[in-house]
Amino acid sequence: QVQLVESGGGLVQAGGSLRLSCAASGRTVSTYNTGWFRQAPGKERELVAAIRRFGVGPYYADSVKGRFTISRDAAKNTVSLQMNSLKPEDTGVYYCAANTQFSVMAPYSYWGKGTQVTVSS
Repeated sequence: QVQLVESGGGLVQAGGSLRLSCAASGRTVSTYNTGWFRQAPGKERELVAAIRRFGVGPYYADSVKGRFTISRDAAKNTVSLQMNSLKPEDTGVYYCAANTQFSVMAPYSYWGKGTQVTVSS
């Protein structure tokens, strides 16, 4: 099974950028659907972006479309999330997760421990 470790979180001002990275080990990450979730204080965890193992076209939540970009580097076995034009409401713990289901919206079985992103106004 795959192990996932996130990095790249931090504190940034509104309008700034951060790049999160998810390093996979144990298995090739391209054989999984891989998603980035975030959990804001007092809110449920939500899927913000995902990259499919089959087919074309990543998934983005409406709240991040046009600002976030998910990508995969097969050579490095990583999945990254480039976050631009950050807003205070993007604050939360960001988790990398993977599943072997058909859909990126299906439950995820493998999770990293998360990285904190804080956007100040």
